[in-house]
Amino acid sequence: MTARSSRLGTGLLLLALCALVAVAVMMFGARLGLWEPIVGFGYARTYLNPMGYAVAGLGLLGLIYLLVKGEKAGAFKAAIACLLGLGMLAPMLMAKVQPPSSFPPIHDVSTDTSNPPQFLVLDESRPGARNSLVYGGEEIAMQQQAAFPDIVPVLSDLTPEEAFAKSLAIGQDMEWEIVAQDHDGLRFEATARTPIYHFADDVVVIVTPEGESSRIDIRSVSRIGKGDRGVNAARIRAFIGAVE
Repeated sequence: MTARSSRLGTGLLLLALCALVAVAVMMFGARLGLWEPIVGFGYARTYLNPMGYAVAGLGLLGLIYLLVKGEKAGAFKAAIACLLGLGMLAPMLMAKVQPPSSFPPIHDVSTDTSNPPQFLVLDESRPGARNSLVYGGEEIAMQQQAAFPDIVPVLSDLTPEEAFAKSLAIGQDMEWEIVAQDHDGLRFEATARTPIYHFADDVVVIVTPEGESSRIDIRSVSRIGKGDRGVNAARIRAFIGAVE
């Protein structure tokens, strides 16, 4: 084994590891307070695929070269680098083989589309918000009902006070940042974050007395993006599942 060949395999592996660190920073930099979520998303959208192609391509070339030279240890490192590069390309490859998204182009989902819960504390000044908290009306409601017919108000046998306490506890368990809570009004507002890129979505939960029982409504709105790829619906379903 020549020193040059040994360095080549090690260098390719280090390059791949550095690229992985860069990808992690793009995806989780907002969580660390480095930038707004859209910045990290923009970096990933611009650089993730080129980085993946570069790492995978260089790794493959290095693998071939080192195999020809008979440098098994270096070839193994180059192969790992190539695989890591392909891993960076996985989101793009999956998008090509998967059928087009069936999610509607909406970012505001509510259990009550005729009288959606209103935000009283969170407003248009919330950081990084490009979407309004004003409900989009009948067009949005029709798209939601067609895509998510199961998202409806929750009718609970709990008293209103018990339902509110349980709803608030569930929000905290789901790691929402509780922005405001009104025990008398049986409502609270919160901000939820996506695991990757740390995008912020705003949530309002309202409990309405129904005799001795209660009705629970929840609305979840993305701060940015025309469509949410089903994120808000998934959040509401998880909340409803926990309540029930």
